[in-house]
Amino acid sequence: VRGQEHATDALIRALSTDRVHHAYLFSGPRGCGKTSSARILAASINCIEGPTPNPCGVCDHCFEIRKGTSLDVIEIDAASNGSVDDARDLRERVLFSPASARCKIYIIDEAHMLSREANNALLKVVEEPPPHVRFIFATTEPDKILPTIRSRTFHYHFRLVPPRQLIAHLEEICAKEGVKVDPAVFPLVVGAGGGSVRDSMSILDQLMAGAGPD
Repeated sequence: VRGQEHATDALIRALSTDRVHHAYLFSGPRGCGKTSSARILAASINCIEGPTPNPCGVCDHCFEIRKGTSLDVIEIDAASNGSVDDARDLRERVLFSPASARCKIYIIDEAHMLSREANNALLKVVEEPPPHVRFIFATTEPDKILPTIRSRTFHYHFRLVPPRQLIAHLEEICAKEGVKVDPAVFPLVVGAGGGSVRDSMSILDQLMAGAGPD
């Protein structure tokens, strides 16, 4: 995760001192690392070495989270699963213990798409969750989340990545991939990506796909 030290440094300290909160809200523009950070935080909590700011990446929990197959880290797209019935179903399922990991973690993406009724249905369980449950909400529009839920979370604002950091990130990726890129290309890509890591990488991928052998 690049350019979000104001959030990642605080999370690292919380993991190092075992002071992980039961609910987090990651907000900010698209493509700046909110959902990726949620997955990394989930791995940091459930890693066999955890809670740790440096998940091993090789234990069963880390591997399954990275592949999206973990039974105890559940990603929910609120844009398509944001009804009150979905929220009630989630509220019932959180009562069950984790299958094998330390915690059951719900990552709710596009959380602003939850209906008001769904927010109200979730409120009690977010306010007083079972000890084995953690929530991570990710959204581009935090103001649309019910204030009573927002007040129960630790809120971190993610931001667009500064050009210099983003250029260094793209240069590092190209070096690892063994792709030669004219240095003059990177500022153009970053400018077109508007500070979004995901958008900048997509543009660079498109350029590579259409480029000649040299």
